[in-house]
Formats: sequence, structure tokens, C-alpha cells
Amino acid sequence: MERHIQRFLNKVSLLSITIATITLLFLFLQTPETCIPHDTTLKPHLRFPKSTCDSSPRHYLPLPKKNTRLWSSKSWITQVSSFTQLFTQLYKMGLLKKHSKVLCVSAGAGHEVMALSKMGVEDVTGVEVIESLPLVSKADPHNLPFFDGAFDVAFTGHLVEALYPRRYAGEMERTVREGGVCVVVVDECGDEEVKEIVWLFRRSRLVGTSNVTLNRRRVTRIILRTIASA
Repeated sequence: MERHIQRFLNKVSLLSITIATITLLFLFLQTPETCIPHDTTLKPHLRFPKSTCDSSPRHYLPLPKKNTRLWSSKSWITQVSSFTQLFTQLYKMGLLKKHSKVLCVSAGAGHEVMALSKMGVEDVTGVEVIESLPLVSKADPHNLPFFDGAFDVAFTGHLVEALYPRRYAGEMERTVREGGVCVVVVDECGDEEVKEIVWLFRRSRLVGTSNVTLNRRRVTRIILRTIASA
């Protein structure tokens, strides 16, 4: 009786192995659907590879053409126009001039840099942790690669997002000459929040604050003038 059971179990094992082997062979020989060459007649934007096994040629847009496309978009033009309005106010206040040396800290893709350049400001530098050439260079806002007092104006719209706000503010002050200004834009806030921000700038005094619109949102603009260090 035990011999018959053993034979039966052996037959079941052999059958299972055979089925598994056939299944594996079938899967191995089956061509993945994502590896089948796609229709080359499709529009360019639909030709992006479906998987890593898609080795068809990929179209890379040169940086100048990519920038031209970006800078001509409605969103870009709108944001640059909004920054232009903001800086025009500073120009009318006498805080910004065409010969001013301006530093834009955490400048992102460079909207503010372009706005200043289009206004005729001759010397504008934009920095960000990730470069966005030709408008923005790579630099750590907490450790700016510039001499003390190298700029007349420093601007940022991202102080509250800084990892070390005190260090960030200190670097803005350091790179601005005595009598120059630091301009900070934050989400619209009250007097207490403004005081907290002003406190970060140990070598500057408050010139004034104003609630304005930037990129379709209400913000508070804080202007500080640097003073001589003790």
C-alpha cells in the first residue's frame, strides 16, 4: 500500500515539475508588449519610451531652444511682468537704480532676474541650489560665494523656506554694502511676523513694509537697510 502511494506522489511531483518548466519557458519566450517598437508615425510628444527596453532614438531639445520655448510661455511672461511691477515700485522709491548691482537669492528659474534685466538694470546675479542657465547660477544661499558688500540690493522671496533662516539672512546682509538694502517678500502677514523676520537681520534696520500682489497672491514686502557692523 505504501509503495502505491509513493508511486502516486512521484507521478504528481513529475507532473508539477513539467507544468512549471513549460510555464517558465512560455514566459521566457514571450516578448513584453512594452518592448515592441511603437508606431513611428505618432506625434513627437507621444514617442517617449514606454520602458527601459525601448531603445528608440530620443529627441533632446538644446538649452537655447528650451529656454526660448519656456520664456515665451504665458505663465513665464505673467510672472516676469508681476516681478517688474514689484521692482518698479522700488525704482520709484529710489532704492533701485539702473546701475545698481542686484543679487536675487533663491531665484528659482530666474523670473526676477529677467524682470530686472528687462528694466535696464545693468548688473543682476541670480543664485539657486540648482542652476538654471543662463539666468541663475548654482550657489548655496547659506554660504554665498561673493565678497562682503559686493551688491547694492539683495532680494529674496524664499527666506521662510530656508533651512537656516538666520544664516540665510546673514549672508544677504554680508553681501550687501553698507547703506544698501535687503528686500524680502513673504506671504501676507501681520506686525508680529514682520518683527520675527526683521530680527533675523542683525545688521539692518527696517525701512518699511507694504502688502502688495505678486504672481496673483498677496504678499508682504519688507525692506531693510544695512548699517555698519559693530
